[in-house]
Amino acid sequence: MVPEGEALRVVHVHLGIKGGAERFFVSLVNALAERGVEQKALIFPDRVWKKDIEAVCGIEEMGFSRSHIARFFTNRRIARINRAFRPHAMMSWMPQATRWIPNDPNILTAARLGDYPERLDYFVNCDYLVCNTPDIARAAAGIGWDINRTRVISNFTDVRKGTPIDRAKLDTPEGAFVVLGMGRFVDRKGFDTLIRAVAPLPDAVLWLVGEGPEEDKLRRLAADLGCADRVRFLGWSMDPGPYLAAADALSIPSRHEPLGNVVLEAWAAGKPVVATASEGPSWLIQDDVNGLLAPIDDHAAVSAALGRLIADPTLGPRLVEAASAKLEASHSRRAIADAYLAFLSSRAPADQVEST
Repeated sequence: MVPEGEALRVVHVHLGIKGGAERFFVSLVNALAERGVEQKALIFPDRVWKKDIEAVCGIEEMGFSRSHIARFFTNRRIARINRAFRPHAMMSWMPQATRWIPNDPNILTAARLGDYPERLDYFVNCDYLVCNTPDIARAAAGIGWDINRTRVISNFTDVRKGTPIDRAKLDTPEGAFVVLGMGRFVDRKGFDTLIRAVAPLPDAVLWLVGEGPEEDKLRRLAADLGCADRVRFLGWSMDPGPYLAAADALSIPSRHEPLGNVVLEAWAAGKPVVATASEGPSWLIQDDVNGLLAPIDDHAAVSAALGRLIADPTLGPRLVEAASAKLEASHSRRAIADAYLAFLSSRAPADQVEST
């Protein structure tokens, strides 16, 4: 419990590199700062998103080696930081970061999970698990975590309708139907499915914003399918707004997607979404109401959904209207920040701090 008149102080441990989880972390840190929360982030050196939080959050850059000696000195440094900062709460982001949460009865400790936990030994020093979907909370309970020590608080996005990137700079005709895909180029994201879906749509150009170990494989696939001239590999961007503003639709072809921040980002930018029915998108999206869903790995179904958007200019706006209403009702910046403030300030019952 935070004493009356005292600002809430929170320490974050975040070892991520770049991706949707990092964009949400940046958004949440800034949202909490706006509400008067004092924060400190323990991160690896040279994170590309450091500049986006350093004005409102203290930064401690350090190595997080697992070697016994290095771990000893890192733990001592974290203890010194906590003695000086005196946090009321400490939150780790994903399991690996949770190794660095101390066993301190005077601090509320939590691991924020954006994916399904495979084991619980990471969380021995955590009072709670904060899960961004109800399904992740159920999965944690299914492997032995006390469901009363979970909190479900989803995400919001700071992406808004903005200035579109110049299509000409990306060698894209103004009249093309631009499909945007964003994320890490890894198997679970299913970008091979998306390339196969776009290949038979002659009016579609695919923009892929991201990077990862499968990029060369994806480039070869586009060449083999004869659509390399309609696929653009644009690299990673911390700000997807200009790409979303210039695109006609976002597609999420994931084989495994616990939530899908990019769904929220597309909705906020006023763009229709075509997704495979992985865990998060199928929780967020009601098919043919606020988006279009296709079976996982079914590139023909994804292609058909994109084809519907191309053929029917009234479909996209109808989906976006319903999506915008859901975004405001369930995933607004204020609602999610309120939930985190309530949780981090006290050990309130779960039903007082959940957001679905």
